[in-house]
Amino acid sequence: SLSLERRKRAAAKHLIERYYHQLTEGCGNESCANSWCASTVGFSRMDNNAAAVKALELYKVNAKLCDPHPSKKGTASAYLESSAHSNSACGNRKMNHKDVHSVRDNFKDVNYLTEEKVYEILDICGEKEDYSPLIRVIGRVFSSAEGLVQSFRRSKPHTKEELKSLQGKDEDKDEDEKEAAACSATAMEEDSPASSSSSSRLGEGSSGENDVQKLAPDEVSVDIEAVRRVYERLLSNEKIEAAFLNALVYLSPNVECDLTYHNVYSRDPNYLNLFVIVMENSNLHSPEYLEIALPQFCKAMSKLPLAAQAKLARLWSHYSAEQIRRMVETFQQLITYKVISNEFNSRNLVNDDDAVVAATKCLKIVYYANVLGGDLDVEHNEEEDEEPIPESSELTLQELLGEERRNKKGPRVDPLETELGIRTNDCRRPLIPFEEFVNEPLNEVLEMDKDYTFFKVETENKFSFMTCPFILNAVTKNLGLYYDNRIRMYSERRITVLYSLVQGQQLNPYLRLKVRRDHIIDDALVRLEMIAMENPADLKKQLYVEFEGEQGVDEGGVSKEFFQLVVEEIFNPDIGMFTYDERTKLFWFNASSFENEGQYTLIGIVLGLAIYNNCILDVHFPMVVYRKLMGKKGTFRDLADANPVLHQSLKELLEYEGSVEEDMMITFQISQTDLFGNPLMYDLRENGDKIPVTNDNRKEFVAQYAEYMLNKSVEKQFKAFRRGFHMVTNESPLKYLFRPEEIELLICGSRNLDFLALEETTEYDGGYNRDSRIIKEFWETLHSFGEEQKRLFLQFTTGTDRAPVGGLGKLKMIIAKNGPDTDRLPTSHTCFNVLLLPEYSSKEKLRERLLKAITYAKGFGML
Repeated sequence: SLSLERRKRAAAKHLIERYYHQLTEGCGNESCANSWCASTVGFSRMDNNAAAVKALELYKVNAKLCDPHPSKKGTASAYLESSAHSNSACGNRKMNHKDVHSVRDNFKDVNYLTEEKVYEILDICGEKEDYSPLIRVIGRVFSSAEGLVQSFRRSKPHTKEELKSLQGKDEDKDEDEKEAAACSATAMEEDSPASSSSSSRLGEGSSGENDVQKLAPDEVSVDIEAVRRVYERLLSNEKIEAAFLNALVYLSPNVECDLTYHNVYSRDPNYLNLFVIVMENSNLHSPEYLEIALPQFCKAMSKLPLAAQAKLARLWSHYSAEQIRRMVETFQQLITYKVISNEFNSRNLVNDDDAVVAATKCLKIVYYANVLGGDLDVEHNEEEDEEPIPESSELTLQELLGEERRNKKGPRVDPLETELGIRTNDCRRPLIPFEEFVNEPLNEVLEMDKDYTFFKVETENKFSFMTCPFILNAVTKNLGLYYDNRIRMYSERRITVLYSLVQGQQLNPYLRLKVRRDHIIDDALVRLEMIAMENPADLKKQLYVEFEGEQGVDEGGVSKEFFQLVVEEIFNPDIGMFTYDERTKLFWFNASSFENEGQYTLIGIVLGLAIYNNCILDVHFPMVVYRKLMGKKGTFRDLADANPVLHQSLKELLEYEGSVEEDMMITFQISQTDLFGNPLMYDLRENGDKIPVTNDNRKEFVAQYAEYMLNKSVEKQFKAFRRGFHMVTNESPLKYLFRPEEIELLICGSRNLDFLALEETTEYDGGYNRDSRIIKEFWETLHSFGEEQKRLFLQFTTGTDRAPVGGLGKLKMIIAKNGPDTDRLPTSHTCFNVLLLPEYSSKEKLRERLLKAITYAKGFGML
């Protein structure tokens, strides 16, 4: 009975396939009168899926079947023996006009593409030198979301059922899609009609859903290499290229609608294939796409749900740097084009331009792909401080006023970052430099005060570019931080006023520090420690410094001088808080310092306050300090700039080709020297002196050595330092906006010195102006200095040898006349960036006096 059942099923399958072919191809008889035959005049064509469903219905009602006409070369009757026959028309290169016509008709059934199908149609078109059939097919498939989602699938192993139905057929990777639909019609006989028709619409037959579940998180069901080969063959033909462009214009609004209203990705994750295929088009950044096609596509892509964006980022993270760069350039070009061709200002905000916003959101996906594909270190994270930073005592009042603190835990985290389980700071070196994601024209037109407001308020309908900080340059981000600081300072002042009204006591709206010059560290430390204990929110107030016994209103200059003096004192090697490396010119925490933790907390607070009050400091730390401030631990790689000599010797140990144990005779015990030069022994492992370093365990030795040097040995000092820094910055978006190297830029300024920009912005006083003889001679002299001398000049005039964020043009320098010709040296007020220059009689004298002043000024105290 089983074989009878099987024969029945085979007969049914054969009949259904005949109905299907009758509906899609017809019997070939031009005078056929069967209303369910495609050869009948006036028959309205149906797509493969509809034909499959109809074939099943006709079989159930035993409808009329035509006999194939002789001209059809027995397509349907021979179908089961071999699928090659059904392609005989295509295979036959010597076709008469009528055959070509039927070939063209055949392409009307092509609702999705495979690589082989494209080449087959391309060959036929090439023979006839008429590409319109291919253009029509591309137009139809690439403008239909369903068609595109089905196209260029990776070949997957057949299920048992499919293998049974394919026996005796040519199991080529490129199955004719009529055959696939016929199989799905047979499957319908076994399933209920409704369920399979919907599944074939979504995936590939009823296996579409399972297909996706088998995919890895960074894998899609589209054959990307095949898509690339197809584009390479087709994009060289201008007419075909136009078909892609027009199809994209037609496709994008429907995709946007699908994603916005129909939740299509969660129903069929293969929907992502569409974006993968379109983004492989290497012509996307050509001018034709910029006006309509690309903006609309970006809008659709920006509507992808978070899970889909994460999947794209994971997939693209495997692409080469060149492919990532091409995608970045595509979106950047659109942003730049829109910015340049529009008049953006405070009334017409760039934040309201849909295309710019959508392209920025798409760029974010590529940005995270760039991070994921880079050199990652997801481990080595510092533990946050055990004891939380004490909350402000003003909180009760704020609650009383309905001013519950927002973002109490500090800055937000990007949702895509959370979804991917990655942070920008985990990336040592991205695939392409982070700088390529910055869009300068956008930064020029961005109204940062408005953008900051949108960032804080987080409304649905207003986009803030601060949510995509990678696109902003350091100057713009610094401005965002400045608004955040100023608003926080303002709100602290307002709260203080309200406090005094409610409690009837007078409070200070500023962070006032009164210090004595000769006891600056002690005074600052005592005052700041009291504030940190009693009311840390006061650290968020604007700094206002007063030197005891001196008159002077602090408009920024006195604070700057305070910072300079504190830094100079704390980093003085005689105090012993930090060690100084002559070779690298960098400071590091002294592991055997006698100073209490409060001193380290103070320097942390000072660094935070400097950022907060827009002051650059003359501090020189290795980059690992800023990485550690941002939550990463130091590793062997960080020794390269923190301790290059040690790094080099450990590197040689790792690369040594002989026997480490016999030739080097080192153990897991290392020796350090304390402040007085006495050796201190430290075991990297228990009983380290008894464990030899071998070729097998040398990696572990190196990792533990670095861990000790950069983390363990200075743990107490660094924790106190980080704690002070976080007291000031814990609620600001600092961590969210900046990478460690940018934090260094904020605190220490830039090493990139453009003295022409400084000349442009310098102001004059006391009788000098831009055209004075001595001023012209002064600039000629300064421009002729070497790099080192220029740094000395900057140190002499401003108190630091670096430029502020945004370059020397942002430095407000003043050159003031200081009397007639004299032998006195030039002098400076570093706190106001003022150079006092006597009117020397000759250029030679000016050069000689200036060089002497800048070379010998260090060590005599700031003027």
